Amino acid sequence: MYYVNQEQIERRLNAIPDIAAGLRTAAESWDGGLVYGLVQERGLHLAIEIVTDVGSYLIDGFIMRDASSYEDIMDINHEEKVFPSEVHAVLLELVRLRKPLVQDYYDWDRQSLHPLTASLPDILEQFATEVREYVKNEMY
Repeated sequence: MYYVNQEQIERRLNAIPDIAAGLRTAAESWDGGLVYGLVQERGLHLAIEIVTDVGSYLIDGFIMRDASSYEDIMDINHEEKVFPSEVHAVLLELVRLRKPLVQDYYDWDRQSLHPLTASLPDILEQFATEVREYVKNEMY
């Protein structure tokens, strides 16, 4: 029997609509200014934290192999068919932004719209749907 912390997974997935809305607004209203730059930066950062937290909960709960990196969390979840290849590719690109956003934030280009900002909201929403479906299928 698996112990999957569904409450914590749901808490994180429930944050996706606000993050997706912030990223969509930043992409649609982009003016190269500081406010949208910071909205984009925080939205990307929170998206990384959500997908890695949820991925880790799935790995722990369903006793998948141990992950060695943020990329590996995404690879393991993809190998276990939590989400399809097109989502996996975007999530890999996303998690590779963690170091620049969290550690090298002083060098982050806040004046440029990052290519993921416009496409990520739909991917995050698909990720939430896929995770919920995976948990439902595996638990019941």
